[in-house]
Amino acid sequence: MRILVADDHKNTRLTLGTIMRRSGHEVETAGTGTAALQLLNSNRFDIVITDLRLGDIDGMEVLSRARANAPETEVIVITAFGTITSAVRAVKLGAYDYVTKPIQRDQILSIVSKIVEERHMRGKAQIGVAGSQDVQEFIGQNEKIRELLELVDRVAQVDVPVLIVGESGTGKELIARRIHQLSPRRDKHFVAINCGALPENLQESELFGHRKGSFTGAIEEKKGLLEEAGGGTVLLDEIAEMSQSTQVKLLRALQDGEIRPVGSNEVTYMKCRVIASTNKILSKLVEAGKFRDDLLFRLNVMQIEIPPLRERIDDVPLLVEHFVGLYNSVYSKAVSSVTPDGILRLQKNSWAGNVRELKNCIERAVFLCKTSFIDIQDLPLQPSSPPLEPSQKLLKEQEKILILEILRKHQWNQKRAAAALGIGETTLWRKIKKYGLAKAPQSL
Repeated sequence: MRILVADDHKNTRLTLGTIMRRSGHEVETAGTGTAALQLLNSNRFDIVITDLRLGDIDGMEVLSRARANAPETEVIVITAFGTITSAVRAVKLGAYDYVTKPIQRDQILSIVSKIVEERHMRGKAQIGVAGSQDVQEFIGQNEKIRELLELVDRVAQVDVPVLIVGESGTGKELIARRIHQLSPRRDKHFVAINCGALPENLQESELFGHRKGSFTGAIEEKKGLLEEAGGGTVLLDEIAEMSQSTQVKLLRALQDGEIRPVGSNEVTYMKCRVIASTNKILSKLVEAGKFRDDLLFRLNVMQIEIPPLRERIDDVPLLVEHFVGLYNSVYSKAVSSVTPDGILRLQKNSWAGNVRELKNCIERAVFLCKTSFIDIQDLPLQPSSPPLEPSQKLLKEQEKILILEILRKHQWNQKRAAAALGIGETTLWRKIKKYGLAKAPQSL
């Protein structure tokens, strides 16, 4: 979510901004009502959190302007001077909620999470033309990843359904976007739909559309997302959560290319390519009678399986480097690296949440880091994750390469190199001796 925090108290702005950023949201802050209105005029926000008293302009004005500019924007009003009258007025003006100070972290996060959940429940998929974007980056040099990307790049050119399987957090949507961006459909829409976030009774309506009056709450005609995508690509994420009735309708659409909106006898034709993804074994769901075998055959024309992080542990240093750079930018930090001991510890973790868990781990480490490097004590690893034992030979080779790289970067100044690595000079000297590292002779 893109969130605007407007409050004339600096500490409140900083606190709320930090809470929201650490929860993965993009945040802008304003210390006055005028500044808030300027941001609202030039930006789109999903959520506005505004104090009722902003000094120059009343928070109610910010609420009214936010709702007028973008009716889908949700506004949370906060105040230290809460009254029944002001609460009722805020709600009448369209406020999502009304919170009195002191603000409790869990309370405000709960409200924001509820807004996010409701957005997904309404099936508001993110639709965007991907033609102007770079090909989606999938970081890794492991042999399995090289083979995976080679297959993905070939599959992208063949206009058939694709089933992407893999554990949660492995990057299934990244792969789906890469397929779209390398395909002839790259200049069309890419639509990602989370089937697990749609209530069963709304799945058909969101995917296929509905006619006005076809069910309670259908106050106007609505196009389904399969039609909305046009000639682009639709990702049906968490396909295993699709209801049986919607499975039947999807099967018909894949077989005959026909889309029939709820409450209509008219048929439109599907032009989009369908990619499905799941972290479950669909064949077992078929055996249990929870997933149609004929739909599985239709979706599984080409299958792409993404390996879990524990099977490509040698990619951890690359991923760490990428995430450190990313969160240096997000939090305006200057963390140079993770120490060799820190990398070794990360490679020993089991990573049940895969790359997503590693990303969250590095985000917290960068945010909390007080020096220029991250060491073991800075890594918020879950104690419940049993460590793996990667090849000691591989780990030693990686440590040797890292030390040599840092030494060269600092022109073999061992004091500066040790500081960059986060180890003592004596420890560095021992490792140089252990690995037989030597400075190349200068040419005369």
